[in-house]
Amino acid sequence: MPHTGNILPGGRYAVVSCHVERPLDDEVWGLFSALQERRPGGFRIAALMRPPDQGAGEDEIRWLGRARAAAEHGPLGLHTHWTAPDHARPTGGDPAARVREQAGWLGARGLEVSLFCGGGWYMDVGLAEALAELGYTDCTATAFRPRYLDDGAARLGASGPCYLQLPSGRNLLELPTTHSLGMLARGLLAPYRPSVVHAYFHDTDLLDPKRRAALAVGLVFLGAKRWQTDLAELQRDLRPAKTMSFANSGP
Repeated sequence: MPHTGNILPGGRYAVVSCHVERPLDDEVWGLFSALQERRPGGFRIAALMRPPDQGAGEDEIRWLGRARAAAEHGPLGLHTHWTAPDHARPTGGDPAARVREQAGWLGARGLEVSLFCGGGWYMDVGLAEALAELGYTDCTATAFRPRYLDDGAARLGASGPCYLQLPSGRNLLELPTTHSLGMLARGLLAPYRPSVVHAYFHDTDLLDPKRRAALAVGLVFLGAKRWQTDLAELQRDLRPAKTMSFANSGP
């Protein structure tokens, strides 16, 4: 899979990821695990998982077993919640330090993780620098503005894969998220415009039968319209032609 414009004639690819925010909830995990194994639309779904929160008493051993199971069926990534299991965006502290800590915890337990998506779509320059130092690829940028974010909230905007040029001189590979579950469903009636579609959903979406059905149908349709790949292959083989300054990618 070479450079962006000629991955294949037309260069029209799609990847899918799930923000796994309740990995220790048996019902939620069972639904996600079954979906990941089933591969609707032919997609290997990336599990971007929130690590266990020791302060909340979450079971590390059970979490590790589920993370390893997810890694057998798709790419594994880090999804950080900075404040609490149910509160994604930071309310204090050093966001970059928390990600370094979590990356070290994962590595010490033998999990090969190099994909990241910030909880609540949070990103700042210090965090971006930390991700580049760790050798991670970021998926926190979005091609849409999440409606619940306040004006000026720290985030990244990008319409397609690119390198983010950071103040240190490092480049961070960015594979932005382009389609929510609702946008994926609306794509049934309109063309998918980006050269690389990155659709995402939350594991908790699967608790709603209607959203679960919409996701399955949407992924089958997306798989029929685009070449299926996954975030790990895209990370390994894609070399975007575009470089964007971090200062030009914010709110």
